[in-house]
Amino acid sequence: MAIDIGINEQDRAEIAQGLSRLLADTYTLYLKTHNFHWNVKGPMFQTLHLMFEQQYNELALAVDLIAERIRALDFPAPGTYREFGKLTSIAEPEGVPTAKDMIRQLVQGQEAVARTARSLFPVVERASDEPTADLLTQRLQVHEKAAWMLRSLLEE
Repeated sequence: MAIDIGINEQDRAEIAQGLSRLLADTYTLYLKTHNFHWNVKGPMFQTLHLMFEQQYNELALAVDLIAERIRALDFPAPGTYREFGKLTSIAEPEGVPTAKDMIRQLVQGQEAVARTARSLFPVVERASDEPTADLLTQRLQVHEKAAWMLRSLLEE
């Protein structure tokens, strides 16, 4: 059955492609954050272990919301490491970084996801796609706050 939600197919395709990049960034950041949760050590272990867990749990919920929005626009959501690797702007870590380097990498990852989300607003606004705009606004709030909190840990 054809979809008729008031957004033309070309705009839906462009939005879905952007959301696919957001999904890939979010999933990659989830994986990186979970990895760091498992491998962090040092004097800030307890604080970081718990903070990273809180963040990866939030990211795990977010990937589902993003994928479901892609599907609501009638496009397939990417769901493999290969697809995510092609779409993400976040680099995988090399080895096991120090706790401070983990924090720096996660700040960069949170900011990268925020930039990806923000980049979608022109097409979303042009298409009057309020549900996607709402999703993007919520994601921006989460990622900008997480980046701020992580960045605060690096101050002397």
